[in-house]
Amino acid sequence: MKIDYTNATFSLSNDSIRSGHALAESAFKTVVQKSGRGNDFLGWVDLPVDIKDNDLADIEQCADGLAVCSEVVVVIGIGGSYLGTRAVVEALQHSFSGLSNHKRPLLLYAGNNMSEDYLHDLLEILDQKSYSLIVISKSGTTTEPAIAFRILKQHCEQKYGKEDSRKRIVSVTDGARGALRTLATQEGYATFVIPDDVGGRYSVLTPVGLLPIAVAGYSIRDLVKGARLMREELLAHPNYADNPAMQYALVRNLLYQQGLKVELMTSFEPKLYYFIEWFKQLFGESEGKELKGIFPAGAIFSTDLHSLGQYIQEGTRQMFETVLTVEKAHYHVPIPKDEQDTDGLNYLQHRSIHEICHIAQQGTCQAHVSGKVPNIEISIPELNELHLGEWIYFFEMSCAISGYMLGVNPFDQPGVEAYKRNMFLLLGKPGVR
Repeated sequence: MKIDYTNATFSLSNDSIRSGHALAESAFKTVVQKSGRGNDFLGWVDLPVDIKDNDLADIEQCADGLAVCSEVVVVIGIGGSYLGTRAVVEALQHSFSGLSNHKRPLLLYAGNNMSEDYLHDLLEILDQKSYSLIVISKSGTTTEPAIAFRILKQHCEQKYGKEDSRKRIVSVTDGARGALRTLATQEGYATFVIPDDVGGRYSVLTPVGLLPIAVAGYSIRDLVKGARLMREELLAHPNYADNPAMQYALVRNLLYQQGLKVELMTSFEPKLYYFIEWFKQLFGESEGKELKGIFPAGAIFSTDLHSLGQYIQEGTRQMFETVLTVEKAHYHVPIPKDEQDTDGLNYLQHRSIHEICHIAQQGTCQAHVSGKVPNIEISIPELNELHLGEWIYFFEMSCAISGYMLGVNPFDQPGVEAYKRNMFLLLGKPGVR
């Protein structure tokens, strides 16, 4: 993984960067030593080395069991119980996975919205397919996934019978308490534990993400290995000059101090759409509090260059851009020669589409920088489990450092409770006043 913030330095002085080194290093030390606010949710720091081979083997065995009996596996969860999985799976799977001949089950998702029509359509599909359920919730009472699970559990029991349905439902929940833990124990569901010291948005490298990713047929061992390698790299370099997570955290905070309140994460790789969605939750929920924080937004180019490009280029100067780059494509699709050349594209015949994409990215970056939009580029060699694992750990560490630099607790989310309380009041939930 590489980071390049050269195209952001026109907006930053060397003095401001140098003067920020100590703050970045102090924030990094706070994370690693687990000495700051929210330190009871820092289990993710050592997670890549704490995961044992037998833990991975248990997850793989369960995943293989679900794969044998299922065309479809429904992952029930919201926020961190859902986005990390989808970020990894959609980055790795066939672009048209629902129509491809992939030998593993297709993952579908529920509990991440409250659309009645969505649930109706999902049930229609499940009537036609063999399926299993993975329900993910620490408490088991979060409204969106709890409603979805109640409905899908009933459907599963009606389709397969009570006994067989128990073999098709796996819970990922708290180790000792909560409604889902109680139900899983009563019903005898296979169950994996969400560590107490890992919050939802940092949980993709726990069974929350590893189980469904393994069900989809991807190497959780390589994913964990990538995170382990990134952890080793970052912890081996407690100085700013050699630590990319500190560099990213400092540069984005300096840009924020200059009044750039929006970070637009972009990529020319459409498979990274849900990785950007995961990033938005990770940083938005970690930093957006105490009337502070950079607003995380996302766009996929070149699609969004034809919808948002004008605004990015010439709109209000309130944003900077972080570009995710994948250096190599897996496949090559040649551009054919046309004797008439009516579209004028013969001059591109000897270039690969991936090369054209990179040139388009360079041109876009140059245009945005000329429009006074600072750019940070973060790249990996190719899309695979190893490099995605590196990215996951890199962004988790960068987010924690950045939150401490900002002066907030990066691991709580008190504001999320406001909408829930209002909703419960309006619904007339017993005991809520």
